[in-house]
Amino acid sequence: MLLTNPHLVRCAYPAPLQQLLNVDTAQESRRWLSGWRSQFSGPSPVWALPGLARQMGVAHIDLKDESSRSPLGSFKVLGAPVALLRLILRHWPESGFSPADLLAGRHAAQLKDWVVISATDGNHGRALAAAAQSVGCRCVIVLHAQVSPEREAPIAALGAEIVRIAGNYDASVHEAARLAAVNGWQVVSDTSYPGYEDVPRDVMQGYAIIADELWPADQAHAQTPDPGYSHVMLQGGVGGFAAGVLSYFWERLGAQRPVVVVVEPQQADCLYQSALQGQAAATAGTVDSVMAGLACGEASPLAWRFLQPGVDFFMTVSDEAAVKAIGVLARGDAGDPVLSGESGAAGLAGLQALAASAAWRDQVGLEASSRVLLISTEGATAPALYAELAGCSAEQVLQAQADWLTR
Repeated sequence: MLLTNPHLVRCAYPAPLQQLLNVDTAQESRRWLSGWRSQFSGPSPVWALPGLARQMGVAHIDLKDESSRSPLGSFKVLGAPVALLRLILRHWPESGFSPADLLAGRHAAQLKDWVVISATDGNHGRALAAAAQSVGCRCVIVLHAQVSPEREAPIAALGAEIVRIAGNYDASVHEAARLAAVNGWQVVSDTSYPGYEDVPRDVMQGYAIIADELWPADQAHAQTPDPGYSHVMLQGGVGGFAAGVLSYFWERLGAQRPVVVVVEPQQADCLYQSALQGQAAATAGTVDSVMAGLACGEASPLAWRFLQPGVDFFMTVSDEAAVKAIGVLARGDAGDPVLSGESGAAGLAGLQALAASAAWRDQVGLEASSRVLLISTEGATAPALYAELAGCSAEQVLQAQADWLTR
């Protein structure tokens, strides 16, 4: 399904939003993480996909590949770690701690009894566990019933204490908040709720690093030139990722920002429903989806402040479409294979659906001259599941990609 956002506003970036998310803080966050050598290798690559562009009748498709940024294999390495650093600095304002020293573990002795907790579908919890291990604090991760043992194992391997619950992701968010209140722990969540916005804001600010990397370094503060995209496909979930990336484009380009299309699973369409209702809302679906990172039932109210006025279109895709997109990238239908997991390929699934419908192409303004940005938000973070869905292993895809790059 495709919905034109009835609340869209084409204007300069509003000052109240800029106070929450802005280019300067995104760039500061990027500098902080650049020193985290064990988990952050620098900008993620951007792959041109000319074969797919021809198939879909557009001029150009770029895919920013978050699978290779970090050993964690996903964009989440940009969110929870930044939020954890900012939370520590707020908690100890007179300590003299620096982000570099924190990530190097130089203050582990002071932090060893301090506890952070979060719910996760997998990748966010893994990123938080890695950051907590580096700084030396304790980490508790709440997992719901649909999180597979394959996703649990790498989180536990990073030293996190695992709490299992029945129910879905939203139930795990509520349980993490309850445990934090009972025990005096600190929640590091990527979704907001009443009275809890500072940390989700910092998580979203970390995600804006993805957009910052698309501008040349010598244009760090210039309004032009811009990357030149006409359309940007962004995955949904609770909305934090989309809000972080959108906010950056909006501040840099104002009313001339690209057309933004947010893509969600059909059964976890909380942002689509929010657009219909005009406020942060919940899905009426089952939530359970192969796109595990997007299987969220309740929109983040904080993220919705950015998405309601800033997103052009909301759309939903089936699990089958996402699996098809995984295979298209794994086989390298565009000429070079890309390792993209279940949630990572959702943007391509959305673009394929748009390109296949004349009515939808006209609705979103997808033309022969269009230049589209996709962001593959994760690689094979569950390797066995990936192999089942893609029809080949992650190692095979990476070897094929290495062979292509050599040629």
